Amino acid sequence: MSKTVAIRDLDEETFRKFRAVAIEERMKTGEALSIAMKKWIKEKETRKIKTNPENLLKINGIIKTKNKVKWSEEIDEFLYGLEK
Repeated sequence: MSKTVAIRDLDEETFRKFRAVAIEERMKTGEALSIAMKKWIKEKETRKIKTNPENLLKINGIIKTKNKVKWSEEIDEFLYGLEK
């Protein structure tokens, strides 16, 4: 299936380099662009991280600690110079 497409705001230098590589590989520019776009889409899909709030509970030292933490006192000391 062939279709003519116009692309706006395409970086001309990058396109020239891309086209040169496609020619070196003896490929049509459209064919090389299709391969590049498919690869980019596949990378994006595999990078999608499914968020799970339960993962926060697995962080040691931030959510659950063995030692008593006094973060608010430490912040007051640092920001305002207050000491207890």
